[in-house]
Amino acid sequence: MTQWTENEIPDQTGRTVVITGAGRGLGLITARALARAGARVVLGVRDLDRGRRAVAGLPGRFDVRPLDVADLGSVRAFAAAWSGDLDVLINNAGVMDIPAARTADGFDRQTATNYLGPFVLTNLLLEHVTDRVVHVTSQLHRQGRIDLADLDWRTRPYRGMAAYRASKLAVVLHSLELQRRLDAQGSVVRSVLASPGIARTGLAAHSRSDIVNRVPFLANSPERGALSLLYAATQDVPGNAYVGPGGLGGLRGSPAVGRPGKNGLDEELAGRLWDVTAELVGPPPRSPAAAADGGVYICSYDSPRSPGPDRRPATPPA
Repeated sequence: MTQWTENEIPDQTGRTVVITGAGRGLGLITARALARAGARVVLGVRDLDRGRRAVAGLPGRFDVRPLDVADLGSVRAFAAAWSGDLDVLINNAGVMDIPAARTADGFDRQTATNYLGPFVLTNLLLEHVTDRVVHVTSQLHRQGRIDLADLDWRTRPYRGMAAYRASKLAVVLHSLELQRRLDAQGSVVRSVLASPGIARTGLAAHSRSDIVNRVPFLANSPERGALSLLYAATQDVPGNAYVGPGGLGGLRGSPAVGRPGKNGLDEELAGRLWDVTAELVGPPPRSPAAAADGGVYICSYDSPRSPGPDRRPATPPA
């Protein structure tokens, strides 16, 4: 197997990349590598001071902006402030196996961070994207199950790992449906998936399942895990490609193009999930460009598939 490395990233001069959750972990490693290759890297972070400290003194062009993907107000503000072309959007921010909590919008925090916020951000920025959107998922999506009637854990007993697996499956299905819509429009923009395998980062280390410490021999270093993101963001891969470690079980090793799990290739489920999600998060403001293209670049309600039930959030608990 060819061992692809960061040194093989092509020249990124003149390209602009947005990375969410880029103040630490895989996002920061990815940001550093792309900046070294010449890209202008925009870090979307919750803590501006921490983000600025993380890239202070590093070679390359960095722009640190406030973005909390769990807060749809923050997502919409970030997108509204964007102008000009955006070559690559990397939806990297995520949480894993956290206790039950609700966001300011009333959503399950894990579902909002891993899926709902990135869904809205992608749709709002897509009119600016010239190359691709990279969605960071997990091999655990293969064990995920989607409940369209209770997408963000309102009626079911909340289970942290089940919510994590479901959110990462939702990411995979989002990429599938997004690519279908892009293809239908004749767009050259690609939707691409990246899985870091099991990487020794704060994400997995903070999981109550303690998965990294239980299987350290299967874990990638953070630098090795970030290679999947870098490969997905810079290499000539097809739409809806699934990039992950090429080793045993897709858990570690150098990046390779594979396939998501069978449940991540369900086109009917992907379309229904899109509709339910759009109803859940509500329609964002439409820019003139988005309105002109018939709605494919927003959380549209005009999908040819049947819409799901209205699952708008109740008033958040005090």
